[in-house]
Amino acid sequence: MDLMYFALVSAGMTQILCFGTIFKSIRPKHHFFHCPMCVGFWVGIFVWALSCSTELFTFDYNIITGFFLGCLSSGTSYIMNMLVCDNGFQLALNKSEVEDDVTRNN
Repeated sequence: MDLMYFALVSAGMTQILCFGTIFKSIRPKHHFFHCPMCVGFWVGIFVWALSCSTELFTFDYNIITGFFLGCLSSGTSYIMNMLVCDNGFQLALNKSEVEDDVTRNN
């Protein structure tokens, strides 16, 4: 359960930092700050470092644990960004999949 809470908190914080309008005026223009994988990694490290301040999840303070949690946060943030957008779930087919479906139906 700790990992699920950690992943959801990290993904949410990453979305706000990368795409939230509240930070638009102070967000640097560099592509790093618009990349959920990049920002997600550092958010994971940040959240891991603050885990002693919350009862939501608790992790040991080993640098390897921090690295692994940063990687988990990065992957979760990327997956969530690819699956969900402002209009809901993103369900896109590439052109070859659409052509294959049309061919099979005819």
